[in-house]
Amino acid sequence: MKHKYLISIVGATAIGKTALSIQLAQQYSAPIISSDSRQFFKEMEIGTAVPSDDELKSTSHYFIQNRSIHDDYNVGQFERDALNQLDELFKNNDIIIMVGGSGLYVDAVLNGLDYFPDVNLSIRKQLNSELAEKGLNSLQDKLKKLDLESYESIAIDNPHRLMRALEICIGTGKPYSYFKNKPKEPRNFKAIKIGLNADRELMYNRINMRVDIMLENGLLEEVKSLHQYKELNALQTVGYRELFSYLDGNCDLDFAISEIKKNTRRFAKRQVTWFKKDAEIMWFDFNKSHKNIINHIESLLKN
Repeated sequence: MKHKYLISIVGATAIGKTALSIQLAQQYSAPIISSDSRQFFKEMEIGTAVPSDDELKSTSHYFIQNRSIHDDYNVGQFERDALNQLDELFKNNDIIIMVGGSGLYVDAVLNGLDYFPDVNLSIRKQLNSELAEKGLNSLQDKLKKLDLESYESIAIDNPHRLMRALEICIGTGKPYSYFKNKPKEPRNFKAIKIGLNADRELMYNRINMRVDIMLENGLLEEVKSLHQYKELNALQTVGYRELFSYLDGNCDLDFAISEIKKNTRRFAKRQVTWFKKDAEIMWFDFNKSHKNIINHIESLLKN
């Protein structure tokens, strides 16, 4: 081939990205790298819907359960690690598959990260205090006033992401979104962007079913084993946070489960909002034959 290609598969959680990635990997004898920021952590298997053993054995996978929740790992480190891994894999592969719904991590690989100025560390301390005293809603309201664009696009239920946006707003006097989408270094591969979508009601039903399956597979037991580490950044995520609340006696189990489903649906909605901004993504109905997707890819590989 004249070029190296990275096929990026995106979409909301529970939409079928893993199944498509496996099929494309087999079609093109390609390895898969994950851009799902929750699947990096080996202690979080059930609640992050890590691919099954059979799926993992079907082709080479990278960045799945390769870190510990005790590691301090961020999107900047992932960008560096992923690009280094891609350089190595492209020595023997013309096509590589990337799959994951973590928009910031996908963007880091495809486009590069935005530069943000350093801000006073005291701002993060103040935000942590406000989070402890007033809760997440207070910080969400603050971001909505300071930077509506970021409020509507980032994962505002993730305290780390929320406080990062706020500390930039407060520390620089400019919106977090102001620093985004500046020119970046070009990549040495061509990106083919594939999105999977579905009717919202159908997507939400799939999410509800996935949560039920996770619980049947032992999600509560997994969360119990991690309870003592509940303050770690990696565990500030849907499916874990709600069950920690149950284990702490703040709600009953049925309520915690309903909150997981509700918060996952909200997360899926934000994922769709994020990816719909990228006009280069070609969208396909998740429930249709993958043949149309392969035909689309083939047409781009010829260019």
